[in-house]
Formats: sequence, structure tokens, C-alpha cells
Amino acid sequence: MSYLSPAEFVTKMIDTGEAKIHMSTRDTLIRAYMAGAILALAAVFAVTATVMSGSALIGALLFPVGVCMLYLLGFDLLTGVFMLTPLAWLDQRPGASIRGILRNWGLVFVGNFLGALTVAGMMAFIFTYGFSVPPNEIGQKIGHIGEARTLGYAKYGLMGWLTIFLRGVLCNWMVSTGVVGAMISTTVSGKVIAMWMPIMLFFAMGFEHSVVNMFLFPSGLMMGGNFSILDYFIWNEIPVVLGNLVGGIAFTGLTLYTTHARTAPARSPV
Repeated sequence: MSYLSPAEFVTKMIDTGEAKIHMSTRDTLIRAYMAGAILALAAVFAVTATVMSGSALIGALLFPVGVCMLYLLGFDLLTGVFMLTPLAWLDQRPGASIRGILRNWGLVFVGNFLGALTVAGMMAFIFTYGFSVPPNEIGQKIGHIGEARTLGYAKYGLMGWLTIFLRGVLCNWMVSTGVVGAMISTTVSGKVIAMWMPIMLFFAMGFEHSVVNMFLFPSGLMMGGNFSILDYFIWNEIPVVLGNLVGGIAFTGLTLYTTHARTAPARSPV
């Protein structure tokens, strides 16, 4: 069968989380770097499609191509390991410790950020012909996204911070569901379809993905966006990372693990 049962794919999730905790530093960084870079290119693709078509929905329909590519190639996003690695610890797999989980998260964050930053620098160079002219329409759009998603939240104070946090929660609820989707099928087409749906939903709804933002905001700053590095971290990256963490663990990882790996006994007939 090309479809795995819930009990089977949840076991696969736990196995994958365990493997990521024990992965070498070199491989973790390489896989995270490439994931950040590919996702950044997908973000450029989506913004370009939005500008060219005049429809944000077109960008949302096309953005999942990047997520599908990076997961089929075995690369790692921070949002995915947020959900997978704690399951190995909950299942008491050998060597799956809190320290090991935090090490994995830290390495994946660094790798994702460096990959996204590399593409941000390349695209800023391209959009400005080596910073010799103002950015083109796509570059300007990226700069405005950075302003709206930092200063746009800052003006609401704590409520703005909580809003972006919740957008991060909802984002990784969907993104981590897409990660699970890659495990429920044994065919490439099945994996792509199962990943595409929740990823498209998160992007179309304007939820906040920490790794996508690792590209959008540095790129926006390079092209003259009217916000600061401090604005980016306080009013975007920090609450989004925390929201992605909560969304991935609470709404995807724990729910699937609890009901499919630790299923409660069936009720006795009345």
C-alpha cells in the first residue's frame, strides 16, 4: 500500500526524531543550510508570482514547491525538528535527552539562518545590480513585507507581539502537518500532495514561518526596508520561533503521539 496507517507513520515520526538527535554536527548543519536556502528561493518565487499576477493567492499556490523539494531531498527545517525530536524523548528512546534536542534545534537554527542569509544576499545583489540601483518591484515588495511584519506589530505593543506569536503557532501547526504528510505515503506524488495542502494554507493565510522570515527580513534590510535588526528580532523572529515551537509540539506532535502511539484502552461494551 502507498498509504501508511496512523500508527505506522507516528512510529516513523519517532524514529526520525531519534535519528535527528543523534545526527552528526556536520550533517545537521549541511542539511539545515540547504533547507534554509531552498525555502528562501521558494519565498522569492512566491513573491515574484504575487507581483507578476497581482494575486497573493497565486504566490500561495506556488510556494509549497520549495518545501516539497527540501523534504524530498532529506533536508531539515527548524519548524520540522521542533515537532519531531521531542517525540523521541517522550518515547524514551536511548540517548534522546533534552540536551540532545536543544543541540539539534540550535544547529538547525544556525544552518537555516545561514542558508536563508546566503540567498538573501544573492537576491538583493540581483535586484539592485550589485547595489548600484534602487531595488526593482519585487525587491521593493520584500522590503515592504519586512516593515509591515515588524513595525506593523510593534505599534500594538504587547497585543501585537501576542498576535505574531499566535500566527507562528498556527503556521507550524500547518507546516508540521506537511512534514507528517511526507511520511504518510510511500510514493513521491502522494508525499507532494500531502505536503502541498497545509503548506499552501499557511502561506495564503499570512501565518509566520521563522525560516521564511530569516530570508525576508535580512533581504528587506539589504534593500532599504524601513526597520532595524532589533525590530526584526523583537517584533518578528523571537515571537515567531516561540510560536512555531508551541504549534509544532502541541498541535501536531503531541496530539498524534498521544492518540496513535499511546492510544487509550478501548471502552468496554455497555
